[in-house]
Amino acid sequence: QGTMAEKILVTGGAGYIGSHCVLELVEAGYVPVVIDNFHNAIRGTESLHPFPCKELGPLQPVPSASLPSISSGADTLPESLQRVQQIVHKPILFQELDITNKAALEELFSKHHFSAVMHFAGLKAVGESVQKPLDYYRVNLTGTIQLLETMKAHGVKNIVFSSSATVYGDPKYLPLDENHPVGGCTNPYGKSKYFIEEMIRDLCKAEKDWNAVLLRYFNPIGAHESGMIGEDPQGIPNNLMPYVAQVAVGRREFLSVFGNDYKTDDGTGVRDYIHVVDLAKGHIAALKKLKENCGCKIYNLGTGTGYSVLQMVQAMEKASGQEIKYKITSRREGDVASCYANPALAERELGWKAAFGLDKMCEDLWRWQLQNPMGF
Repeated sequence: QGTMAEKILVTGGAGYIGSHCVLELVEAGYVPVVIDNFHNAIRGTESLHPFPCKELGPLQPVPSASLPSISSGADTLPESLQRVQQIVHKPILFQELDITNKAALEELFSKHHFSAVMHFAGLKAVGESVQKPLDYYRVNLTGTIQLLETMKAHGVKNIVFSSSATVYGDPKYLPLDENHPVGGCTNPYGKSKYFIEEMIRDLCKAEKDWNAVLLRYFNPIGAHESGMIGEDPQGIPNNLMPYVAQVAVGRREFLSVFGNDYKTDDGTGVRDYIHVVDLAKGHIAALKKLKENCGCKIYNLGTGTGYSVLQMVQAMEKASGQEIKYKITSRREGDVASCYANPALAERELGWKAAFGLDKMCEDLWRWQLQNPMGF
């Protein structure tokens, strides 16, 4: 082809959302270069063939010499990315790297010409952030500052940032649109996302040739329909649906429902759940937006529909055919009653809209859980 495919740096690309975005990047014709420090990703096993996958029919083994490696001694691919390779039948460029390591970032940027960065890397457990605030500020803020400085030094001025609906704090009104006040965050995790948004906004204000799209996610669930990649929480899941799926598959005895006295239809918390593949496609739309020299733009990625905890349990029972036992327990600190998006702006300006409904989210999550009862 005439033009070289664009290289996109994906930080934290071995994680749940990152790995699904890597897959969509390849499908859309980009070349992702992934870095991850394995804080929340499983190391793959060394494999002789790059695509050891039977379900996808016979594949010509690729001689290892023809596989590009971006580090001396090919870094062992994370399991999630080995599986992405099997799905897309293309090698994924990966390097083990921590974004708080400035020297390693510098070296990476001098080796590659990136047209944009997708930034997922960071610590992300709400409860843990309350216990260990300094860790969250050190990794999320310092890591991002070093990333932005390195980008600036190498003339890479396009970024898509993985933000969160937690920046809205306790909703003053619903559905949440992008003009809703931000910063009244209920935990250090949310604050770290808010601070990073502010840093990027200030940078775009100061330097007019920067372009940034800040994506505020609602609650990503589900998995790629192959069932080969999905969410693999280490230890006890912090999020509702991985927990529900583990109960359905018999890995956990029952679900604890935190509070049934909220001002909602059935008393349990209401959230906007979005299929992770829809979310990933939103990132491809955001990359295209950067091309318009858009300056700093902010979009909600959600469906616009809120479901309660008990509705989600019911939907998962339907998808799995299993009874999901639960117990009502006291509210969890920092939880809000209801939180769902007005996603109209993303549809208007990015041409993006969530396509998958609740049944599909649960079916895909269940397929992933059945095929991988103990995760990766």
